Amino acid sequence: MTLPCAAAPRRGLLHCPSVLASVLASVLIAAPVSLGVAQAAQAQASLPSLGDAASEDLTVGAERRLGDRIMREIRRDPDWLDDPLLQDYLNSLWQPLVAAAQSRGDLTDEQRTHLAMQAFLVRDRTINAFALPGGYVGVHLGLIALTGTRDELAAVLAHELSHVTQRHIARNIATSRRQSMLGVASMILGILAASRSQNVDAANAVIVGGQAAAVQGQLNFSRDMEREADRVGFGVLDAAGYAPEGMAGMFDRLQYASRLNDAGQFPYLRTHPLTSERIAEARGRLGPAAVRKSVPSPAPWLHAVMQARARALMDGRTETLTRLAGGGVPTAAAAAQTPEALATACAAAMAATRLKDWRVADAALARAKALAAPQGEAVQRPVLVMQVESLLERGQTAEAVRVLSGGVLDGSRAGLLLAARMVVLAGTDATLVARTREDLQTWVVLHPADGSAWLALAQVHERQGAPLAALRAHAEAKYAEGDLSGAVDRLRAGQRLARSNGAVESVEGVIIESRLKAIEQQRRAEMEQERNGQRE
Repeated sequence: MTLPCAAAPRRGLLHCPSVLASVLASVLIAAPVSLGVAQAAQAQASLPSLGDAASEDLTVGAERRLGDRIMREIRRDPDWLDDPLLQDYLNSLWQPLVAAAQSRGDLTDEQRTHLAMQAFLVRDRTINAFALPGGYVGVHLGLIALTGTRDELAAVLAHELSHVTQRHIARNIATSRRQSMLGVASMILGILAASRSQNVDAANAVIVGGQAAAVQGQLNFSRDMEREADRVGFGVLDAAGYAPEGMAGMFDRLQYASRLNDAGQFPYLRTHPLTSERIAEARGRLGPAAVRKSVPSPAPWLHAVMQARARALMDGRTETLTRLAGGGVPTAAAAAQTPEALATACAAAMAATRLKDWRVADAALARAKALAAPQGEAVQRPVLVMQVESLLERGQTAEAVRVLSGGVLDGSRAGLLLAARMVVLAGTDATLVARTREDLQTWVVLHPADGSAWLALAQVHERQGAPLAALRAHAEAKYAEGDLSGAVDRLRAGQRLARSNGAVESVEGVIIESRLKAIEQQRRAEMEQERNGQRE
């Protein structure tokens, strides 16, 4: 197992895949785990009790608490990413898999109720995906950029989902018993402390010391888990309506690409090693006369747009952006009417926008819009979002409003958050301001865990001169992120403001008082639970 990692200064553990894989792979599952760079003392206080060290398993409730604590640290990492377009696309692939797992009986009612079952993005160009405790699954942008079809990406998600539904984390802890229970805390705290000081050698020392006695047994167990995740994941992939050959196709793509050039870019293969047995089994499940599922016509084109977006966002180095923007130079290949040509145009448009090369950006956007137009709104929408983003970067807010108001973006999360951004930047159109506020308020009622939407709503309230409503929305954003202390601080600030303005009896004042009591009670209960080591 390779431990050294050349982590860049400033970056958190999301950029140290080989070290991260070692942190929990031998303790939990064979997949890298990303934490953040919070201070070790704070992390120690926030780690949940995993119960009696002699326990046979890790309950669903305890696993969720552990996952929530880890996610709090991940959300502090600058490369945790909530890109509305990519996140919506990821969710559109993820949710059918979750539903299929539940209908098949792989995901129990208890797991569905208590586990998060959320997929999230990591801004990293390496090829990777990983499952965390509590039903969280992370996906690197590099993986999205590599996949050739939505079915290949869905195959990886199905595999990681199966690690969750088959409770591989709890099973591994049950196998290791006391050593793993101690190892989880010591390894996480050691890595957090080492990452804070940017001392990778110290992190390696902690990991090696904590895992040396159990490595071989854990590796053997994880091979069984990989086979099980392949088998269950294949069934989930098929039941969700995706082409089952996506799994074999992804294996082939990973194996071929890694042979051409690894250079540390394929941590997924180190934590999910591709053996000839796994590849043969994936192909064997298709059968000799496997019938290919018909893929909806917009699907290849939409996936091409998302591939392009991942490529443009995963690596901000000037040389990379310049290479991508070079796709804006007309060529015979770029003129082809193919999904690949659309991906080239979209990547060029985004890269040129980041480089502020407006001539190339406009030419690439025009070509992308022409290619997307025949494919329908599902493909046109993300291209128009890119156009609006480019206009906002230039300060052309009025033109951005005109494009956004065309109607094609209505109802999308990306369009809603873009409208909020325009309101914050300009806010001169009273109709747009009022509509955006109302739409955001409706959205957060339906999606109360959307921290980005709450934050956008807070900014719109601030723009409108409604500080009390803004403080409440800021508090809800913190709550959605799992930061209960931050939520309480903002609600108390709102409470003081309401009392000073005589607005205690207002709607916002009453809501703030109610939410403050509820969240303080929840925080006290969690602290008491951790102190007593209670297990659900």
